[in-house]
Amino acid sequence: MIGIIDYGMGNIGSVLKAFEYLGIKAFVSSSPDELKRAHALVLPGVGAFGDAMSNLAKNGLIELLNEEIIEKKKPYLGICLGLQLIFEESEEFGKQKGFGWVKGKVVKFNLPEGYKIPHMGWNQVWTKGEHPLFDRIPSGTYFYFVHSYYASTEEKEFEFATTDYGVDFTSAVVKDNIVAVQFHPEKSGRIGLRFLNNFFRWSLR
Repeated sequence: MIGIIDYGMGNIGSVLKAFEYLGIKAFVSSSPDELKRAHALVLPGVGAFGDAMSNLAKNGLIELLNEEIIEKKKPYLGICLGLQLIFEESEEFGKQKGFGWVKGKVVKFNLPEGYKIPHMGWNQVWTKGEHPLFDRIPSGTYFYFVHSYYASTEEKEFEFATTDYGVDFTSAVVKDNIVAVQFHPEKSGRIGLRFLNNFFRWSLR
């Protein structure tokens, strides 16, 4: 059973529907006790970094995540904001502290003329190797993005994929039981469903 963390930052329903379409049992909850019963956790979200951390803290979900993901090594999938939050800090609306699971920070796009913010639409994801999450998903595959900030990763060994939007940015992180992506698999059609199915299969390893 996959637990989808509800912390009031939107896009939760479409992630749940994607798993249900695949026939994968999943549930949405903001309760730490309920989420502990899941064999894997998914943190989606769209919105401001600081608001997300505040909402997670109010519900005791930061403690839950550190216990389940870092201590117990439960599989984790972060989507969009769920990727950004795993880093040490964000410069969005001032300096904001993140989970600190991966060294690096989240910064705003500073783009050449002709590029629009937010980065919205389909773009290519260039992988650096092989991983079960990208089984039958070739490097250079297009996924759907919506974001104004991006992760600048210091620990390049955990940067599994990059995307070019006027600058190369981290679009996928893989660190042991932690997987996080800047794109939205739930909005990326059949290839996104394949990615989510791959995550489920990998989470059962």
